[in-house]
Amino acid sequence: MRKLFTLLALVGLVFVSCKKEDVPTVTTNAVSNIAATSATCGGCVTADGGLAVIARGICWSTSSDPTATDGGVFSGSGTGNFTSNITGLMPETTYYVRAYATNSKGTVYGEVKQFTTASGAGLPVVITDSVTNITATTATCVCHVTADGGLAVTARGVCWSTSSNPTITDGGTFNGSDTGTFAGKITGLIPETTYYVRAYATNSNGTVYGEVKQFKTAVGVGLPVVITDSVTNITETTVICGGNVTSDGGLAVTARGVCWSTSSDPTVTDGGTFNGSGIGSFTSKISGLTAGTTYYVRAYATNSNGTAYGEQRTFTAGVTEFTVNGITFNMIVVAGGTFWMGAQSTDVSGQNYDVDATGEESPVHSVTLSDYYIGETEATQALWLAVMGSWPGSGSEVPSATYGLGNDYPAYYVSWNDIQLFIDSLNTLTGKTFRLPTEAEWEYAARGGNRSQGYKYSGSDNVYNVAWYGFGLKVNPVKQKQPNELGIYDMSGNLCEKCSDFVGHYTADNQINPQGPSSGIFRVLRGGSCFDYYAEYCRVTDRLGLEEDGTRANYAGFRLVLVP
Repeated sequence: MRKLFTLLALVGLVFVSCKKEDVPTVTTNAVSNIAATSATCGGCVTADGGLAVIARGICWSTSSDPTATDGGVFSGSGTGNFTSNITGLMPETTYYVRAYATNSKGTVYGEVKQFTTASGAGLPVVITDSVTNITATTATCVCHVTADGGLAVTARGVCWSTSSNPTITDGGTFNGSDTGTFAGKITGLIPETTYYVRAYATNSNGTVYGEVKQFKTAVGVGLPVVITDSVTNITETTVICGGNVTSDGGLAVTARGVCWSTSSDPTVTDGGTFNGSGIGSFTSKISGLTAGTTYYVRAYATNSNGTAYGEQRTFTAGVTEFTVNGITFNMIVVAGGTFWMGAQSTDVSGQNYDVDATGEESPVHSVTLSDYYIGETEATQALWLAVMGSWPGSGSEVPSATYGLGNDYPAYYVSWNDIQLFIDSLNTLTGKTFRLPTEAEWEYAARGGNRSQGYKYSGSDNVYNVAWYGFGLKVNPVKQKQPNELGIYDMSGNLCEKCSDFVGHYTADNQINPQGPSSGIFRVLRGGSCFDYYAEYCRVTDRLGLEEDGTRANYAGFRLVLVP
């Protein structure tokens, strides 16, 4: 079995002793790249106050002293520098921006910076006039496109959200094109809820927005009250949702269910389930979804006065999202199936022929797997710190700028035993049962599962499209290369990934959910790394091994698996 070696680099480390405080300390960077509708800012969390920083970013407003509720950008966690992009701004408008940082004791802000956006030359000019005809679930916003910027206006309308500074990604109307006055009808709102709305107009140079207007929907007198449940049991084509009708509004509820769409604020006209009538809880199954597509869903309830909606939930078909101490990570559904595992280089017309295959990858054999979830990416440094709070190693055996340091970089310098402690803590925090993948689960996912196109590397026959390898001996942030057929990133290159199996020889026997040998010295590594100079190490069938002990390597990370 070929074994990788650890590349060690001695770097000078400077330890700064900081007085422990309750809240973080954060400064706001200068504003740069100021354009008509966007700008760049950021900050530096110089101290965490003795508690992990679970969120950091910037917030902005046209009023001084903005807060995170005014609109902002989340830029990860932890201490250090970060940069954020501000979008959806209005031309020639003065804004105030400042950095923020949050730990379990609260949120603090950096100093306020002021800037004025550039002229909107070449962009439309649009005005948000007034919000009228406000009911419990609808409103009308009157707007004007007063200039097209010298190019035809291709879309105009209004967008809205329960957060300030809405953009068209939050949900909006399409009210034709060209200049002039129009009225955008907003529907599917929740009674007694504050919304923010503004006009937009788009030409080939971009999209601009009018000023934000705020309004509150009326009391839902005579309408039902309904709550949307969480989305669960996410597969590639189905999910489970539901709701709870807590009041019928004084009139019998004649229909209830959930509605969904690929646009925000879905209504029953977009498509929905019918789950009976009356008050109380109900469960709905949504089917016919497209894997990798983001959907919006909310519960509804109807009586003779109209239809009311619950709060909106968002999900991506085939992707389950988890959040731990402010850090979110995704697990991709891998539908079970049967595949040929391994490769061989002796028979050109035989199964899984690969000229680069070694004897360790054969005999090729049939494996059948049940459904499971696997990490969209390798476990990141942000997730490790959110779960564990610190790195297990010290000195040169902790992630550093030498090999790659940051929230979006994969975790490395973690041993087999370190990973088991991490998984135990993660399971305690989530109530789930995460684990490392078996070697068979890893290879099946890397091949693209039942959507496999038979690529040599995970997602492509061109290694450069999907893999980091031999690139300056440095780890790279996750999700920088293209994903494979299942939407999974970096299964070729970047870091070798630890599997649960002991290293052992393949047999020709057909296998069902194989676990590998019951004992051994080495645990399987898969995928190749950025420290490899040979593309063949990044193939989906290549096999490596690493001792099961306290060895911490800069070339090895891991990816999580969860069984439904």
